[in-house]
Amino acid sequence: MILTVDHVTSYRYAQPVRGVVQSHRLTPSVFDGQTALDWSVSVSDGLKGGGFRDGAGDWVQGWSVPGPVSAITVTVRGTVRTQDLAGLLRGHREAIPREAYLDDTAPTRVDAALAELARSAGGASDPLDAAHRLSAAVARAIAYKPGATHAHTTAAEALALGEGVCQDHAHALIAVARHAALPARYVSGYLMSGGDGSAAEAAHAWAEIWVQGLGWIGFDPANACCPDDRYIRLGSGLDAQDAAPIRGTARGPGAEVLDVAVAVQAVQQ
Repeated sequence: MILTVDHVTSYRYAQPVRGVVQSHRLTPSVFDGQTALDWSVSVSDGLKGGGFRDGAGDWVQGWSVPGPVSAITVTVRGTVRTQDLAGLLRGHREAIPREAYLDDTAPTRVDAALAELARSAGGASDPLDAAHRLSAAVARAIAYKPGATHAHTTAAEALALGEGVCQDHAHALIAVARHAALPARYVSGYLMSGGDGSAAEAAHAWAEIWVQGLGWIGFDPANACCPDDRYIRLGSGLDAQDAAPIRGTARGPGAEVLDVAVAVQAVQQ
C-alpha cells in the first residue's frame, strides 16, 4: 500500500520565549515493511542541527528556533510504501540489547491489578501465543475512549479506570508483557484509520514484544490486531515519553498551547 502523511504540530506561547530546542523522531523506520518514497520535516523559523541514528535504530534530528518565539509550526509531509508483515519488524537494525526492555518505567510499573491481568492471560508455553493472549487481555480490560485519560496517565490508572486511548493500551501491554518476562517497548507512528482509504486522524501508538526465534512483533490492543500495511512506524522507546515523536524545551516562562492535526491517506496504486 502507498500512504501519504500530512502532520502539522503547532505551538503557541502566552508570551514570547527566548528560544526553543527540539529533537524529533519523525522519520519512518528503516525495515522491510516500509520504504519512504519522499519525506520532509520543516520547522518554522527553525535551524536544523545535528542528526544521528540511536541505539534503537531510530533517526533523531535536532532543531533550534532562536527567539523571541511566539509560535512554532512543525510540518511533516511524505509518502511511504508499506507491506503487511503481520507485525514482524524484519530487517530493522538496532544495537540496544532486548533485555533492556524488561526495565519498568513510571508509566508501565506493575501494580497488583496488572499482575493479576498478566496471570489471568497466562497458561501459554509458546511465547508468541503468550504475547497474543496478553494483547487480547489488555484490549478486553481497557475500552477505547478518547478523552478518558491524559498524557501522564499510567498503565495502572488506565486499567483501574477501564478506559483509555492507544497510549494507555500500549503502556498496559508493555507492563504485563514485562511482568511475564517478555521484553516489550512502546512504538509511535501513524495509522490509516479510515476504512475507505479517506483521510483520518491518525497519530497512533502500539507495543512491540520480543518473541524468541522471531524477533520484535507489533501488537495493537486498541485495534485488536498486529500492525499491517495501514501502519507507518516512526520510533520506539521504553514508554510514550521515551518514544515521543517531538521532544523539546522552551526557554522562558510563557505557557504553551499545543495543537496537532494528522491525516494519513491511501493512494490508489
